[in-house]
Amino acid sequence: MDAAKSISLYSLILSLAILAPVVAVAQAKGSSNSSAYSNDPGSAQNEIKNDVTKLLQDFLAAVPRGDKQIFDNFFADDVLYTRSAGVTVNKAEIIKNIGVRAATEPSATFEADDITVHPYGDMAVVNFRLVIHSENKGKTETAYNRNTGTFLKRNGKWQVVAWQSTKVPDKIEAQKQ
Repeated sequence: MDAAKSISLYSLILSLAILAPVVAVAQAKGSSNSSAYSNDPGSAQNEIKNDVTKLLQDFLAAVPRGDKQIFDNFFADDVLYTRSAGVTVNKAEIIKNIGVRAATEPSATFEADDITVHPYGDMAVVNFRLVIHSENKGKTETAYNRNTGTFLKRNGKWQVVAWQSTKVPDKIEAQKQ
């Protein structure tokens, strides 16, 4: 090997030997400060999880009242919502359909279970099973949807900017029970 290649190879190895510990320390510091899934109960991530979960549960509990203000607060003006039927609607269409839901399902209740929240700073992705209880000809019926929503915190307020709802087929729910 000629002298120039030896010096270049030696410089590269020396540079790596010097930089490796610096990179390792930087990665360790970064990972300890920015873990998206910290188990520390007082962590910012857990605060986000708790805030978004409470917002979701409060919203679902209030849906049967048909209060437009509740929907207006929950959904951002620029929300993209894909219904379980595959139809995409905007906030104006969501608000417009509040009265329709109240008229067709006056006794329906909504709750969430199997909730997962992944916080990402001012954004959080939520996935949960929506449990819908309603009455049909005097008989209580339960239906399930799988929902994924993206919450964004703007001006100190969490709102949904994207939502996807998928009906869970009855056969799949029956197998789980």
